[in-house]
Amino acid sequence: MEEKHKKTFGFIAIGTFGAVAVSLLAGSLPFVLPAFRRICLPYVPATDNQIQNVISLLKTRKGNLIDLGSGDGRIVLTAAKIGFPAVGVELNPWLVLYSKVKAFYLGLNKKAVFKRQDIWKTDLKKYDNIVIFGVEQMMPQLEEKLSQELKDDACVIACRFPLPNWNELSAVGTGIDTVWLYGNKASNQNQCSFSQ
Repeated sequence: MEEKHKKTFGFIAIGTFGAVAVSLLAGSLPFVLPAFRRICLPYVPATDNQIQNVISLLKTRKGNLIDLGSGDGRIVLTAAKIGFPAVGVELNPWLVLYSKVKAFYLGLNKKAVFKRQDIWKTDLKKYDNIVIFGVEQMMPQLEEKLSQELKDDACVIACRFPLPNWNELSAVGTGIDTVWLYGNKASNQNQCSFSQ
C-alpha cells in the first residue's frame, strides 16, 4: 500500500513540475521570441527623463500620436493624459494586456488604445506624431517606411537612437535620455511645426 502512495505522489510531483515548467515557458515566450526576429526590438522600459523629454517636444503639437513598440504603454498613457488621442503598437501580448489594464485603471481607455501589431505592418499615414524607441540597426529601415508613409506635417520623435540620414529639428536631453525631433524628410514643405 505504501508503495502505491509513493507512486501516486511521484506522478503528482512530476505532473505539477511539468505544469509549472510549461507555464513558465509560455509566459516567457513573448519576451524571448523578439530575439529571433531579423531586427530585435527588445522591451526596455523608458526612463522618467525620456518620457519628460518626449512630452516636452509634444507640448506645441496637436493631433494624434502613435508609439511604435509601446512596451508598457507609458508614453501613450502620458500623451493621453495631456490630451492626445494615442495608440500604442506592441508585439508582446502581455505588455499589450498590461497597457490596456493600466489605461482602464487610469480612466484613459477612451484616449489610449493599445494594439498587438507588428510595427512594420502598421500604416502610419493617419498619424500626426510618431514616437519610436528603436535600436540602431532598425533606424535606416524605419527611415524608408517613414519616407513612404508620413503626412506632410507629421513629426517623428526618435528615442535612444537618432534617424541616421534625417536632419533633426531639435534634440532634448543627454546620453541615453536624448530624444530627437524630425519633420517629414520626403515632404518639400516639411511642415512639422515646433517651437521650444
